[in-house]
Amino acid sequence: MLRFVTAGESHGRALIGLVESYPAGFPLSRDAIDRQLARRQRGYGRGPRMRLEHDRAIILTGVRHGRTLGSPITVMIENRDWRDDMTIELPSKRTSRQISIPRPGHADLAGAIKYDTRDIGDVLERASARETAV
Repeated sequence: MLRFVTAGESHGRALIGLVESYPAGFPLSRDAIDRQLARRQRGYGRGPRMRLEHDRAIILTGVRHGRTLGSPITVMIENRDWRDDMTIELPSKRTSRQISIPRPGHADLAGAIKYDTRDIGDVLERASARETAV
């Protein structure tokens, strides 16, 4: 059974995808993934975000000489416009306001409960359409 896990935030430094249990010996290239990412840019949405991002995949593990190894495959997609308020380091001053009211029709409340946080800003970035890139 394939297992697919994502990590990262929509305005963070990068998005990561990890696929486990993918069989060895199948062809896989960065170009093949990038062609699929380019298809995403022609998608529909409220804002221009999909058309602004020119995503490129970086295959980190699980592929050698254009073939899968059978070990976990990890792919990273860097965000070109990551925001300073998503920095990992503790800022010298608060750069963003705390969000305490979930947006209707979004996964904000479910994320806040799952990750046990009062600042919904911590989970907004995980409940984003940008996450679909991975």
